[in-house]
Amino acid sequence: MTQAPLSPAKPAKTILRALAGERLPTPPIWMMRQAGRYLPEYRATRAQAGDFLSLCYTPELAAEVTLQPIRRFGFDAAILFADILLIPQALGTDVWFVTGEGPRLSTVTTPAGVAALRPADAVHDRLAPVYETLRILRRELPEETTLIGFAGAPWTVATYMIAGRGTKNQGPAHALKAADPETFAGLIDRITDATIEYLSAQIEAGAEVVKLFDSWAGSLTGRDFDDYALAPARRIIGALKARHPSIPVIAFPREAGERCVGFARATGADCMALDNSVDAAWAAAHVQTDGCVQGNLAPGHMVTGGQALVDETRRIVRAFSQGPHIFNLGHGITPDADPDNVALMVETVRAGA
Repeated sequence: MTQAPLSPAKPAKTILRALAGERLPTPPIWMMRQAGRYLPEYRATRAQAGDFLSLCYTPELAAEVTLQPIRRFGFDAAILFADILLIPQALGTDVWFVTGEGPRLSTVTTPAGVAALRPADAVHDRLAPVYETLRILRRELPEETTLIGFAGAPWTVATYMIAGRGTKNQGPAHALKAADPETFAGLIDRITDATIEYLSAQIEAGAEVVKLFDSWAGSLTGRDFDDYALAPARRIIGALKARHPSIPVIAFPREAGERCVGFARATGADCMALDNSVDAAWAAAHVQTDGCVQGNLAPGHMVTGGQALVDETRRIVRAFSQGPHIFNLGHGITPDADPDNVALMVETVRAGA
């Protein structure tokens, strides 16, 4: 008797199944910034590290804070604890954090400044501790938990490098783009090349998925969006797929609105992460048609909780229930969030809509 050939095995991890296009009865769940200041165990580890960058660059401690929300909430994925500004630092920019105010950087605004940056393939020495964190996590995470790596998208990273800090409207970056497009494009290219190297090394160290965070994509419009949000994402994803064909990529052009439509198809991303400015029903009709979506509960519900949290969680789950969906927030959880509200969200998702 001839045995029927075995069908190709589906990935066992729920996140990977959703990213492969499978509609699951219960969406897998994780949260952006799920390792962070809202957790008392994070604050204790952060104090042990001494400062934020030391925490990022100490593999044992960075792995510990990555694992903390997995132990507490049982999320389906852990995301590497790091920061999008590690790439500027690895390229040679000075980066430091001011307590209560956020990051500060030495600025890059001239042709000489771009030329002085390290080559893309020279970032690994500085970023080696990040890769070690990933190796630790692959050993320590539960078998069912997916490990996600990440980087900031070139436009978002460039806004910090040009202004030397976060800015409300990314004005300095827009000004350089208009006044000296050649220097601006050179900076975008250098960040793009470095990001390819960085994410590829993360995958080699154990990341099973990578995510590209373009937090300030919403301030780009028209041709600028095509040139500085979509095109770099397409180049990064194309290079990663050439090197690592089986690794899924999540794209997050935050507040891109209607430009989310077709973005995954145009860039090769396996999933579109959606912020909470877009309606889930609209996104199901216009974005989820191309594949997996991730999102998009407003982070404020993690602060206020209550029946509104339950109702909105259920509404989002129902809206995306006809296609592949990963439940997440529309942006990162805030430090004033209540861990009990996170537990309520997880319980609500897993109880079904």
